Amino acid sequence: MKWSWESHMITRQVKMADARKFCFPSLFVLFSAIILSNAAPVPLVIWHGMGDSCCNPISMGSIKNLIEKQVPGIYVRSLMIGNNVFEDTLNGFFMNANKQIEMACQKIASDPKLRYGYNSIGFSQGGQFLRAVAQRCPYPPMFNLVSIGGQHEGVYGFPRCPGENSTLCDIVRKFLDYGVYLDFVQNTIVQAEYWHDPIKEAEYIAKSVFLADINNARSQKNMTYRTNLMRLKNFVMVKFLRDTMVDPKDSEWFGYYIPGQAKNTYKLQDGKLYKQDWLGLQVMDKLGKLHFLSSDSDHLQFNEVWFVQNIVNKFLK
Repeated sequence: MKWSWESHMITRQVKMADARKFCFPSLFVLFSAIILSNAAPVPLVIWHGMGDSCCNPISMGSIKNLIEKQVPGIYVRSLMIGNNVFEDTLNGFFMNANKQIEMACQKIASDPKLRYGYNSIGFSQGGQFLRAVAQRCPYPPMFNLVSIGGQHEGVYGFPRCPGENSTLCDIVRKFLDYGVYLDFVQNTIVQAEYWHDPIKEAEYIAKSVFLADINNARSQKNMTYRTNLMRLKNFVMVKFLRDTMVDPKDSEWFGYYIPGQAKNTYKLQDGKLYKQDWLGLQVMDKLGKLHFLSSDSDHLQFNEVWFVQNIVNKFLK
């Protein structure tokens, strides 16, 4: 092949363009970290669970106040999906999860106090929702993701409801019984969107509009999800050892029922998601980015001392 200066310059320009594409995300995260290290504490985004709201004084409000007390000067953004607390609570049951993720991404991106990056804590279903934010919306960057009781492989049961939302839960339960993988139910009932039937694994993969997608369970893999999740500095998962709400509780550590039955479970490291590394969890695990914490209590039942020692002091300061 004849060498020419022109072809040399074109090749060099292409390589430089590729290098810029490769380096920009890393440099953005690096510069963000430098800026934040010399300024106020890293901001925090929190997302509540089913039946709760952004600003409930005895739940998210209390958590927000505790964190602000422990980390002076920190900015805490508690996500509200809707125009008010009532809508926020209702949307936790009846707004398509993908739409919620889209709204959350817009709120985070438009908040000037989060523009250099942030940490995040998701409670119950807020855990898998914030993971979806990390996978789908990498800018501004999420540094640490803490999932407290999040159901990352889904649920196979709807045993009871938190708080005083028994009426809403009864409605959801009827729809789930009616047909959890019907298009209408999948696009209307939030809990149906992370319902994972281990006996109907193929139907789950084909018809789940949210969880099967963010877990890269389908044959067509979204490698951007893998790339974005691996940018996390730490991914912390909290499992409640006496959980009576999440079925199975192993889902809180990315474990689940062995397909074909609903009795025996496997742990993350024994599943296809990890072995084939569809989300980069195996690489993250080997790099020490995955943290498996536990609380010897029921769902979301932890005290301030445990929260400060295990979450605030280790991942927010």
